[in-house]
Amino acid sequence: MALLSGSSIGLESFGIGPVAGADINLSAAALFEEAVRRGEGSVAAAGPIVVNTGKHTGRSPQDKFFVKEPGSEAHIDWGKTNKAFGRERFDALLGRVDAYLRDQHVFVTDAFAGADIDYRLPVRVITTQAWHALFARHLFIDPAPGELRRFRPEFAVVDAADFLASPERDGTRSETFIIIDFSRRVVLIGGTTYAGEIKKSVFTLMNYLLPLRDVMPMHCSANVGKAGDVAVFFGLSGTGKTTLSADPDRALIGDDEHGWSDAGVFNFEGGCYAKVINLSAELEPQIFPTTRTFGTVLENVVIDPATRELDLADASLTENTRAAYPLSYVPNTVPSGRGGHPQHIVMLTCDAFGVLPPIAKMTVPQAMYHFLSGYTARVAGTEKGVTEPQATFSHCFGAPFMVHPPMRYAQLLGERIAKHEVDCWLVNTGWSGGPYGVGGRMKLPYTRAMIKAALSGQLADARFTPDPIFNVSIPDRVPGVPAELLDPRSTWHDRAAYDTKAAELARLFADNFTRFASAATPEVAAAAPKVG
Repeated sequence: MALLSGSSIGLESFGIGPVAGADINLSAAALFEEAVRRGEGSVAAAGPIVVNTGKHTGRSPQDKFFVKEPGSEAHIDWGKTNKAFGRERFDALLGRVDAYLRDQHVFVTDAFAGADIDYRLPVRVITTQAWHALFARHLFIDPAPGELRRFRPEFAVVDAADFLASPERDGTRSETFIIIDFSRRVVLIGGTTYAGEIKKSVFTLMNYLLPLRDVMPMHCSANVGKAGDVAVFFGLSGTGKTTLSADPDRALIGDDEHGWSDAGVFNFEGGCYAKVINLSAELEPQIFPTTRTFGTVLENVVIDPATRELDLADASLTENTRAAYPLSYVPNTVPSGRGGHPQHIVMLTCDAFGVLPPIAKMTVPQAMYHFLSGYTARVAGTEKGVTEPQATFSHCFGAPFMVHPPMRYAQLLGERIAKHEVDCWLVNTGWSGGPYGVGGRMKLPYTRAMIKAALSGQLADARFTPDPIFNVSIPDRVPGVPAELLDPRSTWHDRAAYDTKAAELARLFADNFTRFASAATPEVAAAAPKVG
């Protein structure tokens, strides 16, 4: 419904309102209509809305802060990722955003984060752009009509995309800001039109709140087989997390964010936010149709102005092209967003050094080690003069969103793996036969075959051999995969070059792990790759 001038949006307790006018809890179709009417995006040939996020085509992690206040201060892992923001400066900035919003027409979306009713978080999202509200409607969980009538938000996400901060006055790093205040229970966003900040801010809230209740929050996808066997997939952007969890033979629980409680796994979201650069119908049959579905929000995808046809291969705006859509757009999903305890955990890495095995089994300490490491590699060509792969370590496979010290999350994971006897796998979706520029990317059908074999129990009788450098155990066979691909060293023509490159990556692992050494148990520390 639309509200008139001077109306309340139920955020006075959070320090916001009243505003000039508001639309509250519009349907996805109505928000789509509003976004087009306001000129916020273009309608593609098959029905999605295509938007341009301007200069911000991804998150701005350097502009994210936490208000330093007594209630949360002792729990936060302060440092370069979790930076402190002063109370007085935040209150002043919130006041200026409030004054700005009083002259704006806004869109309000009430939603839940968390499919488990015992742990879900009621969130009220206020935006100045209709497509941002549509994004929130897609990504979070819609309350039922009865729940909506009783809805009481526990956190507010205030997204004033066009409000620019003044660093000198406001104490921000730039005109962009993402600030979380656990005492006021407010997330304040401004200076960026990238909608992913809304999604990841709520994920950050869950990453703070759930460990306080002994629940493990995870940056992962999850699916379930016909026998009820749940699998969890960890992995950084570009490792194939969304693609590999969208399996036509397994029902998708969710593609990005989950909790693991005493009752099992539950999705935080009601939608997906998938990368679509070079997406194809052949290789991603579950995801590709969503880019041709009415209501999908496509960010920074190139569109022909005359025919309105999409070009998913065009990265001229950004490599980080995205599609936001509800899970209902994907066939074969779990409507409840819940599953039992995982039987398998898959940690995905895209190793551009070409030295990690394409699939390997891990012990509990090894799984904790690789979870803390959160390794993948960026390929050359992203910056001028960069000719070698660059290792990236993001603890817990999501460092920008982890609020507590990393070991807290690793302990929660390790306890659950041991208790439920979970099989843990390291899967390399990156290069084989040499590093980037020499070897070749592991073929997706082979990776799918490896994961299928692991999850279906086909590797239960395989013979496993420890990798001499990385310790993890390599199977001697995988149905549908050439045996020579399983041992990474054997795929290199120059074995000495492999040894050199593997030793280099092992040293990078060791250097990165020094920050966890004092908190890690001897068993986890011993799971490290061998450095010569």
